[in-house]
Amino acid sequence: MALEAAGYRRQQDGEEYEELEQIRRYEDFTTIDWIQESIAERNRRIREERARSACRGPRGEITPAWIWSQFRRLLSAGESGFVITLVGIVIGINAALISIVTKWLSDIKMGYCADGWWLNQQFCCWEIDSNEEFCPSWHPWSTLTPARWLLYVIFAGVFAFVAAHLVRTMAKYAAGSGISEIKCILAGFVMQGFFSFATLGIKSITLPLVIASGLSVGKEGPSVHVACCVGAVVANWFLKFSRSQGKMREVITAASAAGVAVAFGSPIGGVLFSIEEMNHMFRIKTMWRSFVCALVATFTLSVMNPFRTGKLVLFQVTYSRSWHFFEIIFWVILGIFGGLYGAFVVKFNVQVAAFRRKHLENHGVAEAVILAVLTAMAGYFNRFLRIDMTEMMSILFRECEGGGDYNNLCQQSVQWSMVNSLLLATIIRMGFLIISYGSKVPAGIFVPSMAIGATFGRMVGIIVKAIYLYEPLPPLTNQQSGIFSSCDPDLPCITPGTYALLGAAAALSGVMRITVTVVVIMFELTGALTYILPTMIVILVTKAVGDFIGTRGIAEETIRFNGYPILEQEDHSLDVAVSEVMKKDLTVLYASGMQVREVEQILSSTDVKGFPIVSSNSSRVLSGYIGRPELRYVLGRAQHMGDITPETECSFDRQSSDDQDDHVLSNVASGSALGAEEEVAAELLETTASNDVLKLWPWVNQTPLTVPMRLPLEIVMQLFKRMGPRVILVEERGKLTGLVTVKDVLRFNAATQDSGNCRQWDSGEFEEILEVAWKWLAGAAETAVERWRSMLRVR
Repeated sequence: MALEAAGYRRQQDGEEYEELEQIRRYEDFTTIDWIQESIAERNRRIREERARSACRGPRGEITPAWIWSQFRRLLSAGESGFVITLVGIVIGINAALISIVTKWLSDIKMGYCADGWWLNQQFCCWEIDSNEEFCPSWHPWSTLTPARWLLYVIFAGVFAFVAAHLVRTMAKYAAGSGISEIKCILAGFVMQGFFSFATLGIKSITLPLVIASGLSVGKEGPSVHVACCVGAVVANWFLKFSRSQGKMREVITAASAAGVAVAFGSPIGGVLFSIEEMNHMFRIKTMWRSFVCALVATFTLSVMNPFRTGKLVLFQVTYSRSWHFFEIIFWVILGIFGGLYGAFVVKFNVQVAAFRRKHLENHGVAEAVILAVLTAMAGYFNRFLRIDMTEMMSILFRECEGGGDYNNLCQQSVQWSMVNSLLLATIIRMGFLIISYGSKVPAGIFVPSMAIGATFGRMVGIIVKAIYLYEPLPPLTNQQSGIFSSCDPDLPCITPGTYALLGAAAALSGVMRITVTVVVIMFELTGALTYILPTMIVILVTKAVGDFIGTRGIAEETIRFNGYPILEQEDHSLDVAVSEVMKKDLTVLYASGMQVREVEQILSSTDVKGFPIVSSNSSRVLSGYIGRPELRYVLGRAQHMGDITPETECSFDRQSSDDQDDHVLSNVASGSALGAEEEVAAELLETTASNDVLKLWPWVNQTPLTVPMRLPLEIVMQLFKRMGPRVILVEERGKLTGLVTVKDVLRFNAATQDSGNCRQWDSGEFEEILEVAWKWLAGAAETAVERWRSMLRVR
């Protein structure tokens, strides 16, 4: 490992280090120091408790001021529940509106309702039996197939153009799924504007347009981002949450659970998703808030009843029959498909993302329109690609009895043509998903993956049913033999809809690498305990295949590809000391002897987030750590108050004379000003600022997290994951020797991994094919332009 560390240093000095620039955008994030945040929260609680105690009389008697303080305390205790409830209500209403608009836009591509243009096909034909083909109130745009196809394609292109244009011009963070970024934010990073009201509005408007355009993307992933935007916007109305990053992230975590709950009609699944996928350090209090938020959001969606069917989602289904043990063989096939599908999609989607970053970064609108047009052109002639994905899954999940025979889906006479259609739908949608996910529009991968798994699973179910029906019954016993011997001849033995459901679960688990959440979501979708065991078997096989291949989830790969600074639980670095990774050339402040002018010069010449404080340049004994925001705030306010000059001395270390000279400062602990309100900080500044000396030690953390030089990097990584500090100072016998951040660890890990092999998102076979196609198209376009110009010259 020493050789690896030496190689890391050489890469920093050589050309190979430039490859690490692909791990970029680190500086786009503001890191939250969770230890500092905990100190600030503790200081606030202490000040509030002291203020309540001061409200009592001289002998501890009850006063009106004390009664008012207790009333305010009661209101504060109920404020969290009120905010969580309000967030859940808004999420449920927003989800219902998005579902209604999405269904109408999806139907308007096919025709219109004569009874009212605002009605979708379901409401327009409400009184018509679902098995009847003809609906007199619903009129297609044309009786000619080519004209209907052309209008279908035009609508798709227009919807995609409007959505991509709004995202590009008004809210860039509305693009994509948002789950990868939310994971980073919950881990302690801030992206300004990611949860803004503009992002919420634009993503809510463009999401139905994108889904209606027919792009092979889903709305369930973006629904989580929209829900988190709702949580952040609502929580910012309340001071208790807006001033505390920790409490704000508790609301965002609860909102993410509600986003999944309304997307799948699965409140418990939403809570488990927020535990399994979104948050590294999950507390019981956060789980309870997630449950309440998900429950309220689901209840609100149920009250609004957007589909007027009593179902929370279109593909909710129930089953009346059980399963047979011989079907486990075919469920294993579905599980293997899920694992292979996840590995295939993740690998090639990242290669498409690399191609998009290189060539299409500034052509997001054109890319979205072209993809929508191509998807519409290719999908119109396939019965399973032409309709909306959620509607398609609701059809494929059904039992054949009771209205499940959509377009002869259950007819034995056309079963092999149906198998061909399902296979084509699986392949085509998979291809379009790979190139569409990641485009500059709101785009999720949950439902497209489930749709791909549903078409594949239904195909397997039809084949298994055909095998069962093909085997002749013995003439005397009237009972099947072989693996089908457990089937009752008087009842349907195989239910192809259940294979579609299990295939959808396998594909979702394969691409997201989540397990328990998928099982619970599928249980809540079906409401049948009978199919929990089959779902668990399929998910287990899917996970085993994914683990064998070494696949990461699409969210984790997106984080790594974009260079988001987050340490995953499985990140390790063995046999390396922290001294091999730490920064040694540090900008430090001295505990005493520095003037305001020198401190301001250091602030203007550096952009670091904080400064270690040492006793002197010669001894380098560590005294504490102060953040850049706190330092700028104190200097700015002190200068505004007119109490200091550029020659005023700065004191970062508490002296014994401070307690003797001023009884106010004797009650102030070091670092107690962290997180102080404006009035408290201003009052403290009046005491600490004078023409002779500016005492900054109330804003100094004199007990920063430190580690020895020889401590293994593996333990330092665990400290980052579990405690969440912004920086860890490295010392040797009390003397400062360096500091390390998460970004330093990520750079080191990337360097040592790259020295052994290429990263997964480096140029691969599919990206090379895209490069060849891009060069050919660029050459063809250039040739066409030249010929056109020459024709104009001749004329």
